[in-house]
Amino acid sequence: MKRVFLIVLDSFGIGEMPDAANYGDEGSNTVKAASTSPYFRMPNMKKLGFFNIDGVEIARPEEDWAKEEVTPIGAYGRMTETSKGKDTTIGHWEIAGIISEKPLPTFPNGFPKELLDQFEQRTGRKVICNKPYSGTDVIRDYGEEHMKTGALIVYTSADSVFQIAAHEAIVPIEQLYEYCEIAREICKDEFGVGRVIARPFEGEAPFKRTSRRHDYSLVPPKTTMLDQLKEAGLDVLAVGKINDIFAGKGITEMVRTANNAEGIERTLEYMKKDFNGLCFTNLVDFDMLYGHRNDAEGYAKALTYFDEKLPDLLAGLREDDILMITADHGCDPITPSTDHSREYTPLVIYGDKIKKNTNLGTRDSFADIAATVLAYLGVESKVAGTSLLDEIQ
Repeated sequence: MKRVFLIVLDSFGIGEMPDAANYGDEGSNTVKAASTSPYFRMPNMKKLGFFNIDGVEIARPEEDWAKEEVTPIGAYGRMTETSKGKDTTIGHWEIAGIISEKPLPTFPNGFPKELLDQFEQRTGRKVICNKPYSGTDVIRDYGEEHMKTGALIVYTSADSVFQIAAHEAIVPIEQLYEYCEIAREICKDEFGVGRVIARPFEGEAPFKRTSRRHDYSLVPPKTTMLDQLKEAGLDVLAVGKINDIFAGKGITEMVRTANNAEGIERTLEYMKKDFNGLCFTNLVDFDMLYGHRNDAEGYAKALTYFDEKLPDLLAGLREDDILMITADHGCDPITPSTDHSREYTPLVIYGDKIKKNTNLGTRDSFADIAATVLAYLGVESKVAGTSLLDEIQ
């Protein structure tokens, strides 16, 4: 029995890629930005080799924990996104072995009238806003109009998303999910956004978003490592929004989570269970709560919390298990932009069978992760990417 625990620290980029300027992200460096905060401490990731990754910089290298000399106990490398894009969907698809040659469509001027006319007809509700917007700002600016009229707040961002915000007292949560399913049906072809997202909120102004967000993703266009593992009779356990990102495809069991703490706890629970295959976890708070809100201090505290829980995750590993920690894109919390950033991402690998202090250099694609997982679990790869198994075992 072999198990792989793959954890995505959502948006934890480690510095701009060479083509970052093409995406408006020149100078972005999420880890360096978060490390400007005195709350930033990651001594356990340091032990695994994170700070030995090519190009990783922090703003406060004089901190005692940062200066401590340690010999890494894991393998580590810098991952390059080959796909055209910098969003959650494309990033996770590449981690799972799909290279996206074209970016998913975005709507910087709002959605076209023909699409919204169809949506209004199908839902029986009018639409307000229809602009790129911050999720917290949009309910501040349009929440009261929604409460008075019942119109749905539809908005987008720099990412390929169709987001629907509604107060749970006006639109019951199951009805909001139905509206999202309608949007997912009509958002196809040239309107085929990566995700339709339910954004429920509650209370009185200033309103507060609830934890009952739900994502409706495009079905991956090609075979992923998840499909291959499931077809081989192995387990594919999804924690957090992984099930949503892959539209349930290739997954054998899933659990949704409200925050990073719950995501870590659900992963620890799976570590106590017998299964053969992959546990794939997304920790969303880094991106959703801190990166998009330009909250470097909150980002730093979230990273420190993850690092504090890392010993528990390492202790939960069995002899033939491996732990892989990576990210799907960046979201620098101190640049003027509140959008995702085109950055390299980290890869740290640890387990009893993994060579210590192994520098994997800069890899050509996130898809090397998929190829490595398949190779370790004994499944011949049909996806993009080059396996790292010979280098890390």
